[in-house]
Amino acid sequence: MTHLKKYKSILYISVFSVVLYSCDVTKPYVEKQSVPDHLYGDSLTGADKTSMAVLSWKEIFKDPLLQQLISEGIENNLDLKTATANLKAAEANFVQSKQALLPSLSGNASAGEYHPSNNQAANPQVYQLYALSSWQVDIWGKLKSTKRSMYATYLASDAYRQAVQTQLVANIAITYYQLLAYDEQLNIVNQSLEVYSKDTETMKVLKNSDVVTGAAVVQSAANYFAVKSTVPDIKNNIRQAENTLSLLLGRTPGTIKRDSIFNEQTYNELSTGLPLELLANRPDVKEAELQLRSYFEQVNVAKTSFYPSLTITGQAGLYSTQLKSFFSAGAFLANIVGGLTQPIFNNGLNKQRLKVAQANYEAAEYNYSKVLLTAGQEVSNALYQYQMVDEKTSSRQEQIANLEKAVHFTKELLKYTSATNYTDVLTSEQSLLTARQSAVTDKLQQLQAVVNLYAALGGGWK
Repeated sequence: MTHLKKYKSILYISVFSVVLYSCDVTKPYVEKQSVPDHLYGDSLTGADKTSMAVLSWKEIFKDPLLQQLISEGIENNLDLKTATANLKAAEANFVQSKQALLPSLSGNASAGEYHPSNNQAANPQVYQLYALSSWQVDIWGKLKSTKRSMYATYLASDAYRQAVQTQLVANIAITYYQLLAYDEQLNIVNQSLEVYSKDTETMKVLKNSDVVTGAAVVQSAANYFAVKSTVPDIKNNIRQAENTLSLLLGRTPGTIKRDSIFNEQTYNELSTGLPLELLANRPDVKEAELQLRSYFEQVNVAKTSFYPSLTITGQAGLYSTQLKSFFSAGAFLANIVGGLTQPIFNNGLNKQRLKVAQANYEAAEYNYSKVLLTAGQEVSNALYQYQMVDEKTSSRQEQIANLEKAVHFTKELLKYTSATNYTDVLTSEQSLLTARQSAVTDKLQQLQAVVNLYAALGGGWK
């Protein structure tokens, strides 16, 4: 009994010393990443308000047809499904990392007949039934650090899935608006073709009246066919935009139901919130920060490789050479063994693992900073784009109104005076066509600026 107490005391002291020493091996993760106050530069529209990223995409995009497309994309997009599948794998890895802290348990049953040599005792039959358990004692925190690393990886996978959805919502909206812009451009060209066709007929009449020369007639015809030659390109753009949307929706190419671009309501209550909100709303920023945590814990794991590991194994069961006495008390067998393994020379693998883990953590820090700066740049770009489009809207309307008058005046002057010629008419008509198409581009840029800002702030996944 005295010896037993002595061994227990020694064991307690040893375990206490090991645990006390292990406190310096692994370190807790401390957040030291900061978000600059001027991350968006001088573009701080709505910085005192809650970020628009917290709003559902249904509150940003009011078009029912666009809402239907986005819902279909979230349901069927293959990239989003792939990200969801990867999330399941990350979850499985995390669950296993938690179970690694528990002892393993296995059972074994066997029966066999042996034929010993002539000079051995004759025990030809052996029956065994036992359970074997093994437990790796997490002295240095290796298993706990691995669990924390797997948990951070799991959360990063979920953030990546959110990032895929954010980009998916943005891509569907942008492509949809681009498709509407192509439709309107085609509509403008068709309207212009009707006008130019009438102009050609008018030039023929004026030529017969000696008001214009034959040059005006052929110039008018050339203008008509120059505009008509743009129709196939616009139709090709429409088809490609429809095919792009179909791919985003996870369906085969086909026609997309849609509205008109000038019927689209532009969401104008822009609010960026504070830059710090990017950490909570923008998925790729969250993903980068979680990856940083994961690599930090991997550094902890690599450090524990330099210290001894303690494994306790136990076995209990029945062993007998006769089946009839298999369940007797004498057949019971049990043992417990503790093993301590200290790495001495491992071909430099432990040092290599630590250096790689530290390098990965350093790279993750740089990646986090880059992702954060990129997010700030995207927010600033989208805000400035919206502001610049808003500034030129009224000027564009005035330009179109004056060009419409110019076309009318030059045509009338051509009929009744010699103060002008068809070149003036042609120039004013071409300028009007360009201005109307530019107005479509302005509307498209305004809609896309809202989409880009919403995505840049991290909206679309809620």
